Amino acid sequence: MPRRLNLLQGTALNMIDMVGIGPFVVLPLVIKTLGGPQFLWAWILGAVVSVVDAFVWSELGAAFPQAGGSYKFLKISYGEQRWGRLLSFLYVWQTLIQAPLVVASGAIGFAQYMSYLMPLDDWQRRAVSGGVVILIIILLYRKIDSIGKIGLIMWGAVLITLGWIIIGGLSNPQIPLSETLGSMGTVSGGLIAAGLGQASVKTIYCYLGYYNVCHLGGEIKNPTRNIPASMFISIAGIAGLYLLMNISVVSVVPWQQAQNSDFIVSTFVETLYGPSAAKLATILVLLVAFSSLFAVLLGYSRVPYAAAADGQFFRIFARLHPTRQFPYVSLLFLGGLGFVFSLLFRLGDVITAILAMRIVIQFVGQAVGLLLLHRRRKASEFPFRMPLYPLPVLLAIGIWLFIFFSTGTTFMLSGLTVIGLGVVAFLVSAGVRRQWPFN
Repeated sequence: MPRRLNLLQGTALNMIDMVGIGPFVVLPLVIKTLGGPQFLWAWILGAVVSVVDAFVWSELGAAFPQAGGSYKFLKISYGEQRWGRLLSFLYVWQTLIQAPLVVASGAIGFAQYMSYLMPLDDWQRRAVSGGVVILIIILLYRKIDSIGKIGLIMWGAVLITLGWIIIGGLSNPQIPLSETLGSMGTVSGGLIAAGLGQASVKTIYCYLGYYNVCHLGGEIKNPTRNIPASMFISIAGIAGLYLLMNISVVSVVPWQQAQNSDFIVSTFVETLYGPSAAKLATILVLLVAFSSLFAVLLGYSRVPYAAAADGQFFRIFARLHPTRQFPYVSLLFLGGLGFVFSLLFRLGDVITAILAMRIVIQFVGQAVGLLLLHRRRKASEFPFRMPLYPLPVLLAIGIWLFIFFSTGTTFMLSGLTVIGLGVVAFLVSAGVRRQWPFN
């Protein structure tokens, strides 16, 4: 696949993937979990986790700028002929489930905000969420260079929406800013920590996507520079926007009211400017959610393709469109499953399931894999080097395990069950092909 995405386009695709519908539907959930203005700490922790983990992604992404992202990283880190086969297979196995769940979460949130503009019953919401997924598939059925241009337009919609919320709230506060910020430290550290893990599960979901550029590694210009740069620019920009947006919202809508709102942005704008402006803001939120789905499905569609092109997955997923040069089979499969999931599940459960399913293999597995790579390869083979190595890697592993336990027993077991089934599927496949560990 041609390298046609530059730094600006890669950063834009990261940021629209990160924002999506997440912060607009998660904000009330986080407030309710921590029970007051202390919810800002959960957003700060989400940013810290993202930065620490981005060091791991940056070293791997700059060293191995190929389509597939984590699939390639895990395979190379653990050995391409042995354990790397298992870990990379498990990642693709999970992607076939969690990537459509991510698509479904955005589509369900889209339908939730749509119901502010027009009353929708349960089945009508499902019809809206499914229709959005189908439209995204149609838009992505084209060349990558035109997709980069579409991504820039959608990025503009993200910045306009967040900018309006931030400027509107901070310039017209109904509640003194000093009161909101001062109350962040009024609760004991132990009480904050008790709810911080659960709340951070939701906020980290809103930061996920800073690594989207790694999935498109084979299509990024000057990848050793642009892949790390795009991730850190994306995290810094989105963290600042999230914090300002949250402060802006609770300076207008009391947190006691905000925690029970299904359309917090619409409620916020209606309080300031009236119902007509609230409808316009809702339309912008819908556009942002749509933009995120665009970036998410674009990035994940490259993962099964990379595995299939590598001979480790069904060959049909390795097919590129004969004239437009994109993995159309992978796109259609993940998009189709996302369509089905958007009709079946609830938003809150989908968000927690996504994180629980990713942590063990993708985030913790990658970090451990980087430690193994450093033992086998020279420093000169890593174009990007994190400061204070290996401290950020060890810190990332510890934080991700903390978040995994915070998802709760049910979601932990469901994530481990998916891994167990994946191991069985791998052994059956390897046995049929007479590959490791049976060769």
